[in-house]
Amino acid sequence: MAAHAIFSITTLYMILILLRWFGPWLEINTDAGRLAWVGRLTEPVIQRVRRLLPPMGPLDFGPIATLFAVWLLRTIAVGL
Repeated sequence: MAAHAIFSITTLYMILILLRWFGPWLEINTDAGRLAWVGRLTEPVIQRVRRLLPPMGPLDFGPIATLFAVWLLRTIAVGL
């Protein structure tokens, strides 16, 4: 039961990261308005990952690296 809850919560968080990443391309503002909570939930984790990554010019690999890290943690925690 706990493994199922961890799997569901991390999957939902991964969806929020994808929404944050694709938001500008889909013209969805996740920093203000009704979806501001998405930015508040995802930005602290993405910001920590950005600090670990080397500078890569205008490219921001923070969200995709965070997505991979959450996926890896979910796989280890649930054992799938």
